Amino acid sequence: MPGKKTNVILFGIDSLRADHMSCYGYDRQTTPHIDRFAESGTLFENNYSAHIPTTSAYASMLSGLDCFSTTVVALRHQGGLPRKMRTLPEILRKNGYNTSCVGFSGNPSSRGFDKYLDYPGWGSFAQGRSPKAENLNEVAIPELERLSRSKKPFLLFLRHMDPHAPYLPPAPFERMFYSGDEFDPKNKSMEPVFAFKPFRDFFAEWMPPGVTDRHYVDAQYDGAIAYMDACIQRIITRVSELGLEDDTLIVINGDHGETLYEHECWYDHHGIYENTLYVPLIIRLPGKIPAGQRVKGTTLHQDLVPTILQLLNIKTDIKFDGQSLLPLIDGKKASNYSGFYITECTWMRKHGWRTPEWKLMVALEPDFHFKPEVELYNLVTDPLELKNLAKREKGVVAHLTERMNAWIAKRERETGAPNPMFTNLNWHGSKTHAGPFTSSQQAYDTMHIGSVGSANKLQAGNKKKKK
Repeated sequence: MPGKKTNVILFGIDSLRADHMSCYGYDRQTTPHIDRFAESGTLFENNYSAHIPTTSAYASMLSGLDCFSTTVVALRHQGGLPRKMRTLPEILRKNGYNTSCVGFSGNPSSRGFDKYLDYPGWGSFAQGRSPKAENLNEVAIPELERLSRSKKPFLLFLRHMDPHAPYLPPAPFERMFYSGDEFDPKNKSMEPVFAFKPFRDFFAEWMPPGVTDRHYVDAQYDGAIAYMDACIQRIITRVSELGLEDDTLIVINGDHGETLYEHECWYDHHGIYENTLYVPLIIRLPGKIPAGQRVKGTTLHQDLVPTILQLLNIKTDIKFDGQSLLPLIDGKKASNYSGFYITECTWMRKHGWRTPEWKLMVALEPDFHFKPEVELYNLVTDPLELKNLAKREKGVVAHLTERMNAWIAKRERETGAPNPMFTNLNWHGSKTHAGPFTSSQQAYDTMHIGSVGSANKLQAGNKKKKK
């Protein structure tokens, strides 16, 4: 249709590690359909979620702003987004778009959509295998068809939950990457997982009773990705069948990564190690985005909204914290960042500074893993972050701390408000404890998640407090 505005479909995939996708170099063929999709668009090889976890990550992804501007750093964020800020759906609605959100109602960061639709996105071992992505498709495809019939362009946001625990992909995906005996009594690898008191009741809700092999659980995560990949292809196929392919910007993005067996942060997405920060970003728009291109420069969630608006030729007076990705795509710029601030308020409260070579992590209060207050890793020589160099490289710690503190001071001046990492002192949401933890033992004894239902409530947020 001549003069028709460009539609937007944004896949926000929860807990998807870029390094577990075959298009990002993973040795298992987990994402064959997304791999082919990437060949028709541009893939960003070094894309990061700076603000962990879900609520803070999506706040940046859907606003183009960092945590100083959104004020969101905690999973259990209290209240809504600042009234003065505008989200992507709010901007597009003002420019004549219909906007729909699937799978993310009730969260502060999902403010501004015309319509919210939900689907069963959890599960437990007792309930059997969980077809989360098919459940999403059953809701999303009719909504896509409805939106396509309007003369108005649309934004369709799809929040996928398959890689997120519980990892319960249906057959044949549950055995796709595993042929061993998950109950081998000689295998002791799951013993430390079930010994971790804060999470063991949650794990017991969805892991097979008696499982001993951690590689089986890892394979369930990869199987969930592969299953979701096949279901995503169904949506991409339907876009083509509806004749929308040439007029629709499609974005595949992850809110944050996932810890499997690494760093003793068992099967969750807390911590600001690379496995949690490193997420995929793939963009396709025929005629405007090059096919088969891979961009090496560093990019962040906050870059997405400025990029989308530039591609849609929508002008706004918003001063974004992020930067458009188009100069990187066009080869006019090598990277958007040489260093960036990282935060987490999930099960621990930490912040830090990341450069291409170094990662500094500083605990703002004791954590329930009894980890050191300061961690420093050389990402070039130690990409798995196994050797803490904080005591040996005190000069590097001092330099990165100075850079981080200077950045915090700059952003506090610009926003006129304190760093939200310093004010979210009840981030853990505990009813039995108020304020920061004074010891790791106190944190260990206080923090607990007891069931899949509890996890679901944490993710859903408090709808009454959504503004």
